[in-house]
Amino acid sequence: MERLKRRQDFVAAARALYAAMPGMVVQMRPRGDDALPRVGFTATKKIGNAVVRNRVKRRLRELARLQLSSAARSGHDYVLIGRASSFGRAFPDLEKDLVSALKRLHRTAQLPADKGTP
Repeated sequence: MERLKRRQDFVAAARALYAAMPGMVVQMRPRGDDALPRVGFTATKKIGNAVVRNRVKRRLRELARLQLSSAARSGHDYVLIGRASSFGRAFPDLEKDLVSALKRLHRTAQLPADKGTP
């Protein structure tokens, strides 16, 4: 799975669909092509110092390796954003958070747009 590295890719994903879970926030952006899915990781300074942020990102990378590699769709970008609770949360709970967030995002992406709103 490819990694997101450019800021403009992260900004584009921030404007797309997202699912907030207790352990993380998952953003998903359809790119409109059939290329391999890409994934990016973020942990802000609000959650702690560099040691905490790096540990959270390591945990998110392992989650992506285990879960996202099989559940990700072609032509989509995924961004996993760590939260303060990601640091101390049990790994199986983080896995459940990611799986349920992906289910929610993939289900929402297939729903038709509401034509009645302006």
